[in-house]
Amino acid sequence: MVNQTTKMFTFAVHNHMSVQMSLIESIKNPILAEMQMFNKTFAEALSTDNPLLLSVNDYVLQKSGKQLRPMLVILSAKLCGEVTQTTIDGALSLELLHTASLIHDDVVDDTLERRGKPSVNARWSNKIAILSGDYILSKALGCSARTNNLPILKAMASIGMQLSDGELLQLVNTKISEASESNYFTIIRKKTALLFATCTEVGGLSVDAGEEKLQHLRNFGEFLGICFQIKDDIFDYFENIQIGKPTGNDIRDGKVTLPLIYAVLNSTGTEKEQVQSWLATKDFTADNIQKITQFAHDNGGVLYAIDQMESYKNKAIEELNGFANSDVKKALILCAEYAASREF
Repeated sequence: MVNQTTKMFTFAVHNHMSVQMSLIESIKNPILAEMQMFNKTFAEALSTDNPLLLSVNDYVLQKSGKQLRPMLVILSAKLCGEVTQTTIDGALSLELLHTASLIHDDVVDDTLERRGKPSVNARWSNKIAILSGDYILSKALGCSARTNNLPILKAMASIGMQLSDGELLQLVNTKISEASESNYFTIIRKKTALLFATCTEVGGLSVDAGEEKLQHLRNFGEFLGICFQIKDDIFDYFENIQIGKPTGNDIRDGKVTLPLIYAVLNSTGTEKEQVQSWLATKDFTADNIQKITQFAHDNGGVLYAIDQMESYKNKAIEELNGFANSDVKKALILCAEYAASREF
């Protein structure tokens, strides 16, 4: 039986759509003009005279999400100075890099749906998805070069490597017998959190922020990204049509995340042995997936992950303490609140 706290979390996941939208609007509010400039530049960056690429790019533009990453770049810049064209180009390069990585990830994971619509590989083919992702990645590099800012270029080069490193680590860390919290946090730091940290860092770099401010911005972004990824991993243990992926998807893909790691490491008995056996042999029938999911709930894994997510949210917010109060600072705090409370 899923306990009362877990039920309350399920209720929260299903019943806060209007709160989510108002949070996003509140985050955008101090940077409306800058986001308009970003969106115009984003559309221009994806224009091409290649009809096939144009079709893919238009499709990608239609499916673009909440734009949290470019908002983080612009808010971080505005927290420390005046937003410039360098800020916009930095935000653009990171959003294009993120977009390319999602297209490639969907091919790697055989994902057929993203944000409720067919993925690029499902809509066209794996070949077209890979080549389109490569094209968008090249556009990202071009936009970062346009900044003429060596620290921004170095940050972009570094995050490109970290993203691939994190995904590869996850592919080889599929054995529950070798799973640990330490490995889990190493993976999510590389594949998710450092991209957030790079967004906040690039924002600061674009307005020549000092090293102390840059370090707090990096820390804020990293803790926010960890919170964001743990929330993503929690989603896998709840039924929610908003997410656009079925419960148990990560388990089925052999991804052992925090709720299951904690449950296995903090339980004993035949049920644990049975779960480990299913994971080792990849015996992922619908019934077994449901039992593995329930096992994570019953043995405190989901609640533990929720606690960790809240802890990182609070750590992120603490990194902003040294900055003067403003609408921009409030918007960054709301980014952390959104990461922990979002529905998808």
